[in-house]
Amino acid sequence: MQLPEIDTARPTPVGGPVQGPQKPYKQFIQHSESLPFGQPLPIPQISGPTYLTAQTLVQQVAYILSDRLWTYSPDTFDLDVAVKIWYKESVTNAYGYPTNVESMQTRSGAAAVALGYVFSSDFDANKRNVPQSIIASSSTLRYMRSTLNQLSHLYSMASPFVAHIAAIDYKGGKTPGLVTDYISVLSLAEELGMAAISSFSAGDAQHMALFATVLANLVPTIHVFDGFLAGQETTRVIDALDDSRLFRVYQTMSKETIDCRGKASGLDVKVAKLLQVLNAELGTDYRPLEYYGHSSPESVLVTFGSIESSLASQVASSLGKEGARVGVINVRIYRPFDEAEFLKVLPKSVKTIGALGQVQSLHSVSDFTVRSALYDDVVAALMFSEDWVQLPAIVDVKYSREQVWTPVTIAAAFQLVAPKPLLQHNKDSLDSAVLQDLQILNPADVEQFTFWDVDTPASGNAPLVIGHALSRNSSNNVTVKTKYDNLLHGGVRRVDVRISKKTINAPYPVQAANIVYVGGEGLLKQINVLGSIKEGGKVILRLPGTTDDDLETKLPLIFRQELYIKKVELYILDPSTIQSVADDSSLERYLVQLAFLRISRPKFEQLLKKKLADIDGNDEILDSLSHDLEKALRVIEVPEDWAMSKMDSKASSLPYDIVTNSFVPFGKMDMEPPTFLKSWQTVAKSLAFKEACGSKPCLRPDLSVKTFTVHVQENRRLTPSTYNRNIFHIEFDLGTSGLMYEIGEALGIHAQNDEREVQDFIQFYNLNPDKVVEVPSREDAQVLESRTVYQALMQNVDLFGRPPKRFYESLADFAADPLEKKNLLTLAGSEGAAEFKSRAEVDTITYADILAEFPSAKPAFHDLVRIVNPMKRREYSIASSQKVTPSSVALMIVTVDWTDPKGRNRYGQATRYLNSLRPGAPVTVSVKPSVMKLPPKSTQPLIMAGLGTGLAPFRAFVQYRAWQKSHGIEIGPVLLYMGSRHKREEYCYGEEWEAYKDAGVITLLGCAFSRDQAHKIYIQDRMRESIEDINAAYLDQEGSFYLCGPTWPVPDVTNVLEEGIARDAKKRSKKVDPLKEIERLKDQGRYVLEVY
Repeated sequence: MQLPEIDTARPTPVGGPVQGPQKPYKQFIQHSESLPFGQPLPIPQISGPTYLTAQTLVQQVAYILSDRLWTYSPDTFDLDVAVKIWYKESVTNAYGYPTNVESMQTRSGAAAVALGYVFSSDFDANKRNVPQSIIASSSTLRYMRSTLNQLSHLYSMASPFVAHIAAIDYKGGKTPGLVTDYISVLSLAEELGMAAISSFSAGDAQHMALFATVLANLVPTIHVFDGFLAGQETTRVIDALDDSRLFRVYQTMSKETIDCRGKASGLDVKVAKLLQVLNAELGTDYRPLEYYGHSSPESVLVTFGSIESSLASQVASSLGKEGARVGVINVRIYRPFDEAEFLKVLPKSVKTIGALGQVQSLHSVSDFTVRSALYDDVVAALMFSEDWVQLPAIVDVKYSREQVWTPVTIAAAFQLVAPKPLLQHNKDSLDSAVLQDLQILNPADVEQFTFWDVDTPASGNAPLVIGHALSRNSSNNVTVKTKYDNLLHGGVRRVDVRISKKTINAPYPVQAANIVYVGGEGLLKQINVLGSIKEGGKVILRLPGTTDDDLETKLPLIFRQELYIKKVELYILDPSTIQSVADDSSLERYLVQLAFLRISRPKFEQLLKKKLADIDGNDEILDSLSHDLEKALRVIEVPEDWAMSKMDSKASSLPYDIVTNSFVPFGKMDMEPPTFLKSWQTVAKSLAFKEACGSKPCLRPDLSVKTFTVHVQENRRLTPSTYNRNIFHIEFDLGTSGLMYEIGEALGIHAQNDEREVQDFIQFYNLNPDKVVEVPSREDAQVLESRTVYQALMQNVDLFGRPPKRFYESLADFAADPLEKKNLLTLAGSEGAAEFKSRAEVDTITYADILAEFPSAKPAFHDLVRIVNPMKRREYSIASSQKVTPSSVALMIVTVDWTDPKGRNRYGQATRYLNSLRPGAPVTVSVKPSVMKLPPKSTQPLIMAGLGTGLAPFRAFVQYRAWQKSHGIEIGPVLLYMGSRHKREEYCYGEEWEAYKDAGVITLLGCAFSRDQAHKIYIQDRMRESIEDINAAYLDQEGSFYLCGPTWPVPDVTNVLEEGIARDAKKRSKKVDPLKEIERLKDQGRYVLEVY
């Protein structure tokens, strides 16, 4: 098969010489999905026939008509991106000044700032009648409830208040994703007596946002619109109101609200009157409730919501034309719910009414005790009606927030209340025959295209550029909708483009595409991309470097079969065949655009190519690629035997669509730039010319925490030198470092590797220790650190730490010996799990050990730095109070050492480093907050239990209590329990404890030396012996209990406390659950554990 012939003149090659002035190069950048074609739009351009999104129109109304605008938008939702641009550009509102746009955080008490502004003493009284607005998602409403409740009660004294709410939320669980959320709006409006208005499309989103702002003169109002599907779809709005006309209509309608205030009629009557004024101004026919369908229906659905109402009206009209006696009442004004209008609109022929009402979850759908809010309103309206001898049956057609509506699923909802089948086909929801029966979109009137790709594709923004170019023809109506599934295949993007000479209202995915583009073969194994293509359609498949002979092995069976069954034409796009694209991958997006034009519009390729050049790139680039396109684009004859193979059931169950869980691509971490060895001259240059090189010297730039340099003041062993456990006290002089710490905090030690081991590794790896390496900061890849190889190995690279599995896998890439490569991959996989565990826990293998074990795997140093984890700081509880020792900080450390199965002495990196330090040695440290905090009152007792070095924070506690007492501050009882093996060897700080006890600071000293007697005595035993003292301090005087040390005694110690609580309750004749009491004490901060 031959590609369509086109008339092209040979262009100047890309990158070749260009004679004469070169045309400017344009780069298309998508700023936000919520902007039309992703592009910022100046407010003056919103006028008449314009390409817009519903979100942009809502933001225009809010900005032009408001004094202040508070926005609550999750980062990726971009509900406020346009207003922030306009505010930054100082665009004036209808009152002659820029609307103050404040982007707020969603949290408890949201919108309180708006309430505070309106009722502040310095509020400008001249702005009392100027609306104040909020833009938010429905997920924010629960945090606004208390503020909106206050506003409702004070509304007679407030400025007009309107909230524009995008009905969208994020749902977690097994299939996380974005969901529509109207139930939050319905519930809040009902509870707080607010008005609630819905818009159904992008066009009426502007009108309903205007109407809601006017209605806010009478009652606090919520305008809810779809923020999930239609809200971010770029579409052509035929008669968009510009800012001046918008304000004129607002002023006219506001005058009507002044007349309404003095009338005794109900709010529903006033709303109907305001709608009449709006219709008179705009030439529209909006009503509180709008009926569509058969003139005398037997079955009627009642809907609320943008997509639900839009699709239901189209399906009802379509079915009605075919004779099906069905109809729909779309609720535009939910509150106040006009019961009289509902009965007036409801045809008298109706026998069954279905309330299509949203509920919170799938569980609520199946729970017969849960009713939708819309169902309750319909029932209430009918109960007081005298129009029927026998009331129609009312069915609660519940659906969850996860429900995705299409014409067929809406038809299925109608079927639930219809007495006989509405559709003759028994097809699934993506079958084009069903869609044709429904006559929603006439294939003769509309072309549809779907672009499937990874979320950061080589094709770039080609679908948006194509849609934008097609929209340049004023006779066309184009829609573009993008969505992302960031959890599938590492991130998948779907873009739907529709084009028609008629107005398009199709807020659902393309289900019968004329052309489908697929950006990679991997997508074919994840999605049935041909499930949404029409019979006889065309597919463009990007397959770089693939020959025709490779296709059968590359293409999945289900894809090959559907190609044949649906008579789909297959085009292969191979960018690697064009040298300029192979050399510069950024050109590939132009190639995709041109390939699409050649297949979809060969007769107009030259004209549309110029339109593309006006948007992205330039004529020279596109002409050159257009000439070479025949090399990259070829048609494949689909052989008959592709349809004969047996279908795999698993393959045939591929989804037709993605689960939308984001509006933006997944924020993948950028790959670290390579770290190359450099000479000392490079560093000298960066230090000599700091401004030019953008460099600055700093202490440990690789660390995200604030660090300090302190010096060792004292390092003394607390246990005898003949004892097998080395517990030592190390104290640091703070000098002029400025380090400050609080009671209970921890000191982070930024240790170094052992110098001898580093020198041995440098010799083994044949490295030059003085070579300079430029390393990207682990906290910010844009920040580069310059240090020598020796410094990097001493301070940065955890060379003697324990490697995870991924290190074995990464190292395998560098193995030259096939057997070593195989062994490394085995250790990284499930087969080697047992051996890996033994290596980590028994052999305590290090990174350096592995590099020595597999000598053929020798990555270059810059690769080694990348695959070996960075060293981490080690944190130790501070064993001093700065009130007592203002110029020093102390730690209590036990050296970690052991002998591995090979007889080698092994050491904990940080404790070995600290133990080796001598007085005067500099150390880099940082401070970390802790849960170990003193109670707020000095008279509240302390009950402390510490094992081994777990005594460290309690030394600080006792020092501080002693300082308080010496300064005349009353202190409460101090009970200290300590546990260790032997008193003679491990009674650490024993003389201090005895002195504090003699001074009356420590009230009770309970020492448990487990191995000093025949039977072992543990810390819980000492606590049990003095349980009455603990109860008096803990329960009677509201003391706090602390346990610090290893985890193993936690259950036993907690049991003692539970016994004491039970004993105390029995003595007081109270019924207390000790477990729940411990939880209560924990919540109060009076049961604190710091265990490891």
